[in-house]
Amino acid sequence: METLKIFLAGRWCEGRGEEMSSVFPADGTVNARLRAANVDDVNDAVAAAEKAWRAPTWRGLVPHQRAEILHRVSDLITEQVESLAQLQTRDNGKPLAETRGLVMSAAATARYFAAACEVLEGELPPQRNPEVMTLSQYQPLGVIAAITPWNSPIASEMQKVAPALAAGNAVVLKPAEATPLMALKLAELFEQAGLPAGLLSVLPGKGSVIGEALARHPLVKKISFTGGTSTGRHLAHVAAEKLIPTSLELGGKSPTIVLEDADLEQAARGICYGIFSSAGQACIAGSRLFVHRSLYQPLLVRLCELTAGLRIGNPLQPGIHLGPLINDKHRQSVADYVALAQQEGGRILIGGEVPADPRLAAGSYYLPTIIEGLCNRARTCQEEIFGPVLVAMPFDDEEQLIAQANDSVYGLAAGIWTRDFPRAMALAGLLEVGTLWINTYKTFSISTPFGGYKQSGLGREKGLHGIQAYMQQKSLYLSLNNQPNRWSD
Repeated sequence: METLKIFLAGRWCEGRGEEMSSVFPADGTVNARLRAANVDDVNDAVAAAEKAWRAPTWRGLVPHQRAEILHRVSDLITEQVESLAQLQTRDNGKPLAETRGLVMSAAATARYFAAACEVLEGELPPQRNPEVMTLSQYQPLGVIAAITPWNSPIASEMQKVAPALAAGNAVVLKPAEATPLMALKLAELFEQAGLPAGLLSVLPGKGSVIGEALARHPLVKKISFTGGTSTGRHLAHVAAEKLIPTSLELGGKSPTIVLEDADLEQAARGICYGIFSSAGQACIAGSRLFVHRSLYQPLLVRLCELTAGLRIGNPLQPGIHLGPLINDKHRQSVADYVALAQQEGGRILIGGEVPADPRLAAGSYYLPTIIEGLCNRARTCQEEIFGPVLVAMPFDDEEQLIAQANDSVYGLAAGIWTRDFPRAMALAGLLEVGTLWINTYKTFSISTPFGGYKQSGLGREKGLHGIQAYMQQKSLYLSLNNQPNRWSD
């Protein structure tokens, strides 16, 4: 067990809030303790950030000089992949195979936005007046409030911090209360890379205290949030009152669709990965399964076979498919949804309980679960469970399928399994989601924008949209005519 400090404007210091802990979900042991930040820490961090981003030592840098820092951070991450992956596994319980991928994703994100800030161009719009030239530039917003979730800390945090810094801003980062370790480690890496003091602060603590104070601070010029829809809606109201932009990546209840011509084995394995990797604790988890009736029974049989073979256990051990859920409270929420599904008429095909293995008794584990017998309007099919629970439903025709798939307040992602690509592309145009996979699931590229429709969020992360989201556009008009304006004659 370590005793940690917060990172406030380039200083490692004790927070002025309550004591908090990082707990290993696999056995309940304490990873580290620290004192959380408080509102005074927020005010100090924002004041320092405002001063730092305006200073010539940052604002005066040309893009490739800012990029050098991000390249150094990427190199530092790459050199420490194994230790960083183990730290993230301790923090949130994901298996090492997954956390290694998340760490490498963070390194790639830093490299991508280093390159993006070097090549990001302004615009020279077509001239409408031969005597006036117009230019369009992109400039930083100022101080950014970045608020991140517990399910993929280092990847989510880098997806906000890297583009915001590349764009010339300063960032105050508020990690999830349950998972402060990776954000503090990230601050250490940026410090080692030579980021000027004040441009990054990491303030662990309660969202209702730190996140709220950050969002409402008058010097904060953008809120970037990944998390639950209810919190995102509240932050959108705060941002609207301040007339500042937001990026909100929120919840999902993603449909996965299997057409009658799909490769059954490919679909079954992809669906299994799409819902049960990360123990279902992913906003993009393919939690609603729509299968053409002709394939429904054989696909469910194969899915249950695959699910029964998944290895559940200590996420630090090799070969584990599912680690624990983040904590006992969240596991109880998942169990309550499974009980609700049964009350609504659902039948559990596999799982639906805590593992019987006594070696897992100290952790917050839950078996991967498949349920059938529900209609799409059931609460279990409409509300985000954020756990390893899949609800399977047959369909008969595409009109019925599209109506049900879109019958959700969410619109984050979807998957289609078919050999007929023209048909898949036609369906893709009708599904109300921000990301759609065809014959794959949960594959990503940092160069491709990501975000949701409807209550799954606002704005986009990743890609060139991801850096422009942390900038504001300015238009310049240059007179090419030295003659005085004769209006006042």
